[in-house]
Amino acid sequence: MCHCVDAQAMSHALGRQMPKLSDKKLCADSECSHPILIARAREDFYPQDCRFIPIRRGQVIYVYAMLKDRGNLFWAGSVQGSYYGEQEARLGHFPSSVVEETHALMPATEEVKTDNWDFYCN
Repeated sequence: MCHCVDAQAMSHALGRQMPKLSDKKLCADSECSHPILIARAREDFYPQDCRFIPIRRGQVIYVYAMLKDRGNLFWAGSVQGSYYGEQEARLGHFPSSVVEETHALMPATEEVKTDNWDFYCN
């Protein structure tokens, strides 16, 4: 009796690792659990892949991390509607150029290494 596992089917069920956008990020705390700022989308953003979240013009975004070095054009956050609505909150990346800061909440002084989970897609 063979208990064989289809590796391709297993990877789709478990998700996949995507390339890192950066090795470091700036956060308000070592766990990146407190928002740094609140921003409002200036334009729509349609994600290229599952590391990114869709953003619609006018939506409010809570920003939890700012990527550094080669990824400094991207921030990580959650759209307010998906956080307070019926859907589970989804944290993802988006270009900092599509939002404008509306409220500073906490300084982003904690440099944290990114890990594989920061860029994991399920």
